[in-house]
Amino acid sequence: MSRATCAVLAASLAVLGALAASAQEPPRPEGTVVPLDARDLDAAGLAVDRRALIAQALAGGAYEQAQVMLVEEATRNPRSPELLRLLGGVYFVRKEFLGSAIAFKKAEALAPLDERSRFTLAMSYVVLGRRDWARPELQRLSQSAPRNPLYLYWNARLDYDDGKYAAAVDGLLQTIALDPRFVKAHDNLGLSYEALGRNDDAIRSYQEAVRLNREVAAHSPWPPLNLGLLLSRLDRLDEAEPLFRESVRLDPRFPQGHYQLGTALEKKGRAAEAVEELEEAARLDASYAEPQYALARLYRRSGNAEKADRALERFLALKKEKGQAGGPR
Repeated sequence: MSRATCAVLAASLAVLGALAASAQEPPRPEGTVVPLDARDLDAAGLAVDRRALIAQALAGGAYEQAQVMLVEEATRNPRSPELLRLLGGVYFVRKEFLGSAIAFKKAEALAPLDERSRFTLAMSYVVLGRRDWARPELQRLSQSAPRNPLYLYWNARLDYDDGKYAAAVDGLLQTIALDPRFVKAHDNLGLSYEALGRNDDAIRSYQEAVRLNREVAAHSPWPPLNLGLLLSRLDRLDEAEPLFRESVRLDPRFPQGHYQLGTALEKKGRAAEAVEELEEAARLDASYAEPQYALARLYRRSGNAEKADRALERFLALKKEKGQAGGPR
């Protein structure tokens, strides 16, 4: 084994040993945004037949077709904020977040943005990873609608992302005061407490997130995962295992849940079950490096050197692709 490979493995071991740290759900604001408003179509001054075609496309979910027509209309009438707001909303629905942000900023140059449009713009910035652009938009929204918990939540989430954990706690407590059943707010409050080393408070927040998550229609696998991760880090594996199982039951295609369940099973000496979960995590996300490393360790322990070598090679290749020696996802 080369010196470079040894260095990668040493760094990876150090990081993988701390993988029980809880994880924040990736930004998926689409479900919290209503990016389209038919009133913009009514106010855009379009020909009756053209308006009918666009309305039909939007109502039928034919967003690519609607986008083509809206681009054509915005090109003919570049000073229509209504068309640009509609176009920004369609871009957002189609996950073209840069195009969405550009369209909304062009609209804002012509007329003030309404609350819905400004929030969609802010969420586009969040998904693009531009927290510095999202924050002033969210702050304006919080100032104009101080009792909207969604704006407080996203401001607090940006605080967490920026390492301002105490500020995140304050913002999330305000969010929960306005909406006590906001699952993500409780989950992120747990993350913030955990980052501050307040594990007892974190556990209580995670437990409330898990409880509420069981009662809502759209269950998330993240609250049980995060509570399980903290309990695992505290060597409370018997409590963590059922939470990881709950996570993958809520979303059988959740690779992080299968990985953490496999890791917990390995720690409990149940190697065959661990391999099954880790292989499922790797199958669900071919770019997920950590299951490959754990599998290499388990394969080698069981005497299957060939499979161990392949898994280790895959792990190293994935880390090289990401330009890093290790790190949790």
